[in-house]
Amino acid sequence: MPLPPKLFFAESLTSEQRQIFYEGHRFLAILMILIVLLFPFAGLYVTGLLGALLGIVLSVAGYYLMPYVWLTVCR
Repeated sequence: MPLPPKLFFAESLTSEQRQIFYEGHRFLAILMILIVLLFPFAGLYVTGLLGALLGIVLSVAGYYLMPYVWLTVCR
C-alpha cells in the first residue's frame, strides 16, 4: 500500500503508515533503531538519570515523528 500523496500528521502516527515508511526507507529504519537504543545511554552519560529519561522521550518521539517530518520536508 503506497503512502498517500499528502500525509497528515494524525495519519502519520498510525502503525500502518510507520511500517510502510520504514519498509521503504531501510537506511532511516536502521538509523532510528540506533538512535532509539543509543540516546538514553548518551543522556545517562552526559547528565545522569534525567538525561536518560530525556533520551528515552526524544528517541521515541523521533521514531514516531520521522515519517511525517521526512515526507513533509522532502515534498
